[in-house]
Amino acid sequence: MPENETAEFRPAPPRASSTPWIIAAVLACAVGAGAAWWFWLRPVEAPVAPPPVASAPEAPVAPPPMPEASGPQNPVDALAPADTALPALAESDKRVAELLAELLGSDKVASFLLTEGFVRRVVATVDNLGRAQAPSRMWPVQPMPQRFVVDGDGEGDAPTTIATTNAARYSAFLTFAEAVPLEPAVALYARLYPLFQQAYEELGYPKRYFNDRLVAVLDHLLLAPEPKSPLRVKLTPVNTDVPNLRPWVRYEFVDPALESLSSGQKILVRMGPANQARAKALVRDLRKRVATSELQLPQR
Repeated sequence: MPENETAEFRPAPPRASSTPWIIAAVLACAVGAGAAWWFWLRPVEAPVAPPPVASAPEAPVAPPPMPEASGPQNPVDALAPADTALPALAESDKRVAELLAELLGSDKVASFLLTEGFVRRVVATVDNLGRAQAPSRMWPVQPMPQRFVVDGDGEGDAPTTIATTNAARYSAFLTFAEAVPLEPAVALYARLYPLFQQAYEELGYPKRYFNDRLVAVLDHLLLAPEPKSPLRVKLTPVNTDVPNLRPWVRYEFVDPALESLSSGQKILVRMGPANQARAKALVRDLRKRVATSELQLPQR
């Protein structure tokens, strides 16, 4: 791990988390930035205390770590040549923001994205989607409106479930993500790819390739279960006398199988069946474009 790397962009150690966030937001960010995924809206109900920072990246929970190879499995230069005059990663925010505004419109960028440290944010978020924890402070998107909503208070025999109205929180960003023009977005990704690759190496993966990680994470997201609503949740007990002014940040799934999912798969499940179908359609479309090992590409 390079000594000059910003600690907040390093992968957090896997641990149980109830942090909900929108996978379509991350997806749109990666697409728009040039990484074209997530994976990816940030909810207001992010945990109050940030997760501990690891001195070195843990092995991903899912998908499994990519083996070291002599070259990328999904080379990005097959999509488009990289820009030859890219700024240094540490000085790339201005140029990346300009290109995002050209692609998506400055109003959309201002409404949905966080352009400061955007490349590092996208890389860290994509890398964490297959992990148990995806710290919200790393996300490349603006906070979602409103907060996580449930039905029932857990008293008596009445279960607490994710409210059907909760799905409406994701509509605006899903609509934004679906409007991202994927072909020029992926071309922009290829042009900027050296920045994404450098950021990935600085996370602690000097012999691996970010686009291979992106493809593996997209495959992992497509395996997210599709349980029927309503989904039961419960408040995580906290042993403290300090009043919790934001109890909605402590909800977790009652079903242990759902609670054990990766952060990215939990996002898809919490979105509700209709939104999950929309998000997975975006993931499939993106994967078809960036999984270059499966594309029939002309010889250069």
